[in-house]
Amino acid sequence: MSPYPILLPLAAYVYGSIPFGFLMARAIKGVDIRSRGSGNIGATNAARVLGFRFFPLIFLLDFSKGFAPALIAGHAAGEATHFSPAPLAVLCALAAILGHVFPVFLRFRGGKAVAAGTGAFIVLAPWPLLIAAGVWCAVFAAFRYVSLASILAALVLGTTVWIPGLNPDPAGAGIFASLFGTAAALMVITLHRANIGRLLSGNEHKIGSGRKLSPDTDREEHIPGPEKH
Repeated sequence: MSPYPILLPLAAYVYGSIPFGFLMARAIKGVDIRSRGSGNIGATNAARVLGFRFFPLIFLLDFSKGFAPALIAGHAAGEATHFSPAPLAVLCALAAILGHVFPVFLRFRGGKAVAAGTGAFIVLAPWPLLIAAGVWCAVFAAFRYVSLASILAALVLGTTVWIPGLNPDPAGAGIFASLFGTAAALMVITLHRANIGRLLSGNEHKIGSGRKLSPDTDREEHIPGPEKH
């Protein structure tokens, strides 16, 4: 039996563990991103530290953590490995996302899986993902909360993956993608539990609000500015 079914998920986990936001913050500003803002290593917190111009690059790098393993596994499976592409693609996507959330290089303290999950589901369930992305954009445009947009988009994804006929299923993932979609949505929501608490208390960071996260805590601080008369 080919070793690919074992090696591919392992390689996916290692790739998912690469902390791109952390590394860029270290290289560009010499800071540990885990001690700044929300302490998260993802693109949103990295943008707070480095500036928004770095957000697209870091998001795409984290996006690739889910996209590349799912795509490669789907093509590498089959006759070459005597292993079904459906479960292998999902397994590799799951391994990559777990690597992002629990990176071996950062003592298993990682990100919240939004970008990595987006990359995985654009391969495994593109239409549900696109619907969820539309919800994310609408919610963010209306309320300016990245966390709220991510939570609601996860709920939509976890639901729409079960709608018959909605997903053309190019990777042949079928029921595996649906189960994974629900599990991934629950993971994203669970990882945002602190954000949910801040949303309920009215202390969540809103993009463009003139408020910023304290460098050492998850609490927001108001940025004083010149008073207008």
